[in-house]
Amino acid sequence: MPDVKHFDPDATLDTVVRLFWRQGVATTGIQDIVNATGLNRSSLYATYGGKQELYRAALERYVQDRSRPTLSRLEEDDRGVPAIADFFTALIETRCTGEYAQWGCMVSNAHAGTENDDPQVRALLDRQHQRLRDALHSALRSAKRQQQLAEGIDPESAADILALLAHGVNLRSRAGADAQQLQATVAAAVTAVTGGR
Repeated sequence: MPDVKHFDPDATLDTVVRLFWRQGVATTGIQDIVNATGLNRSSLYATYGGKQELYRAALERYVQDRSRPTLSRLEEDDRGVPAIADFFTALIETRCTGEYAQWGCMVSNAHAGTENDDPQVRALLDRQHQRLRDALHSALRSAKRQQQLAEGIDPESAADILALLAHGVNLRSRAGADAQQLQATVAAAVTAVTGGR
């Protein structure tokens, strides 16, 4: 008979997401995972594989539960520049206050860490960056239709810049950057895109 799991794999994966998100891969050992989940090594390995497989599953879960819904809302919001401003305001608030303050973004953290040595992780990061860029590009196209952009601003190029700014906000917040300074930087970027309109 197959072994019956006496734990909830979904709940366990949620715990592991938080662990990898807060600590990163390099500083998280299997014993840390055992301690956080209360499971023994054999259960973890039998269910998820090794640490790297578990990390990939956790990163996918993070993208599914946190990144994708946020980017979908931005992509579907047709207000243009106000949608972009609200996206960054919510991003800074999430990164600088509350339970997840100074955790950064699990995706941005992976861009900056050793995690991206894994080709499967790198492919996921590339896909997620493209989603971020596409969502911003969609909002910028709405802004252009509503004549909210400065003369000569190309939504394609502006989306690239704002996507990099989002990663910068995530990484700087992890390092303890002040929320007001981050807001001022974002406001300057939005002003450059809109010409102060």
